[in-house]
Order: sequence, then structure tokens, then C-alpha cells
Amino acid sequence: MQDAGLARDVSVFNVAGAGGTVGLRRVADAKGDENLLMQMGLGVVGAVYTNKSKVTLTDTTPIARLIEEVEAVVVPKDSPYNTLQDLVTAWKADPGKVPVGGASAPGGPDHLMPMLLAKAVGVAPKSVKFVSYGGGGELRAAVLGKEVAFAATGIGEVAEQAKVGEVKILAVTSAQRVAGVHAPTLKELGVDLVFANWRGLVATSGLSAEKRQQLVDLVTKMHDSAEWKVALAAKGWTDAFVAGDPFTTFLTSENDRVAKVLKELGLG
Repeated sequence: MQDAGLARDVSVFNVAGAGGTVGLRRVADAKGDENLLMQMGLGVVGAVYTNKSKVTLTDTTPIARLIEEVEAVVVPKDSPYNTLQDLVTAWKADPGKVPVGGASAPGGPDHLMPMLLAKAVGVAPKSVKFVSYGGGGELRAAVLGKEVAFAATGIGEVAEQAKVGEVKILAVTSAQRVAGVHAPTLKELGVDLVFANWRGLVATSGLSAEKRQQLVDLVTKMHDSAEWKVALAAKGWTDAFVAGDPFTTFLTSENDRVAKVLKELGLG
């Protein structure tokens, strides 16, 4: 926004804890603050359930979904699993001996994806051994150090490592192949699963319709800017822009979808 000349003095700060629900509380407590936005995504939707948060996304004003990021199934370069089928065969034989790592807390995208994958290939989700790491760097180290058999992570976290041969990407979760990544989709491999993490913006509750529209218009102008297109390309993000009421509808459907998955896992 600043680079595009749409806003001045933008201050970015982190509120860590409980999968984003501490930050969600910060937004809820600032009801009516017209200048506060929270960057959030699929992980926060799940964290509301897994952390039994009293504050939910209904305590915010949805503004826009910005991006999607495909997930990848990743193994170390010298892993015995050269294909997804190799991995699935071992996973089905003994799930406890094939741990999966992710840079998400339970309910986040790196957790949801392997659980949905397990369900799709015939592994009981409750038998999956999931290991949570604090971020992409920790997760990559765990993969390279063979602390886990494979990882579920955003494609941007491992694309460069795959190019230089440090890891192997066995599959991606998009509907079509990812440009520049030499890996098949799950669909190509006969697995009926398409999955993407997404991120967007919500504001505080209690805003007037006029103020909400001003924020929607501001984010729309940012989305249309040349500066944003440069950022998308640099980060490898997929443009998934939806603003205003359509984003509210999407958020409701995602909430219902995640709640159903987590309930099936006994985490809801």
C-alpha cells in the first residue's frame, strides 16, 4: 500500500500465540478501530476450534481474500520414497513409522492437508503421526535431518530447495501443475484432493458500512497496483482476490468445511 502510494505510515506488528487466536482477540478488543487490519488465513479458521477460542471470526469484519498458496508433499533427497505411491504404501503399512511434519499448529493448513491426504488414500487420520514445527525454516531442517519421513508445506517454502536437489517434491495439491516445479498433482496420481492455503484481511467489528467499503476499496486498489503484481511474482503466490460480501460468504463456507474435518479428527 505504501509503495503504491495508497497509504502512509503503515505499521506492521506481530501478535503471536495459539495459532493466531491471540491476534484475533487483539482485533476483537479493538472494536470500532477504523485503522486496524489483521492478516489471517486458513490457519486461523482451524485454530479457533483447536484452541477452543471464545473469540471467533464472527467478531471481525471480513475485507478481502488476497492469495492462495499450493501445498507440496516433500521428502529428503535421499528418501527411499521416490514417488507418492512409495510413500503411501509405507504410510498405510505402518502410519506411526511414517511421521509427517508441518509448520502449522493443529487445524492449520500444514496439518489439514496431510489429514485430508490420509483420508483420501485410505490411512485413518487419527493414526497419522503429525509433528508441528515453528516455521518453514525449522520444518526444512527437520526434513533434511530426517526427523520426519515427509512434510506438508507451502510450495514457496521448498521450491528453491527442490531446484538445487536438496529435497524431492512428490506431489503438489493444486488442480494444475505449478509452473517451474517438476512434480505431478495429486489428481494426476489418482488422489481425489485439491487443497490450497489462503490468506486475507479482516478488520475490527463495529465498523460502519461506509468505513468497511473504504477499506474494501483501498485493498482493491492495492490488488490492482503494479507493486502488488511484483510481490505476487516474487513470492510465488496465486492471486485469489475476493472482496467484501463474497469474502464473507467464502469465510463462512471455509469455517463449516474446517469444522467438519476437525470434528472427524476429534479436534473440533
